[in-house]
Amino acid sequence: MKTLLLTALFSLTSLAYAADAPMVNPHGSSPHGAVASAAEVGDVNVAKAVGANAYTVAEIIDQSKILKDKPVVVRGKVVKFSPEIMGKNWIHLRDGSGTAAAKNNDLVLTTKDQAKVGAVVIARGIVRTDKDFGHGYAYEVIMEEASVSAK
Repeated sequence: MKTLLLTALFSLTSLAYAADAPMVNPHGSSPHGAVASAAEVGDVNVAKAVGANAYTVAEIIDQSKILKDKPVVVRGKVVKFSPEIMGKNWIHLRDGSGTAAAKNNDLVLTTKDQAKVGAVVIARGIVRTDKDFGHGYAYEVIMEEASVSAK
């Protein structure tokens, strides 16, 4: 009986500790996904997408309040690819615009498509703001429902 009580007490203590632990964004420390541990892909200097609704990564992040719930097109280099998290593939794109200090150089997007780290792609999707998926997945800016294709 003592063993059972000690086991239960230990389990409750562990749960209390886990509940107090801070949530960690698996896509980086910034709420909109700035990558702390992106793969080293060299210098990123990708030409801006052309056509209607074309923006740079920095423009999407900086103008997110205006672009909220609107379709955008962005061209960038894949610096991180995380497959099948919550039924979606998660991609971090950079195009050389913005800065890490301003937290506007990395755009997270969700998609059903695949991409390889280092590939330059064009992504078309909807800008969302203040998106909280739970479990530490919270973003000030994210592109959802994206389709991703080779440059």
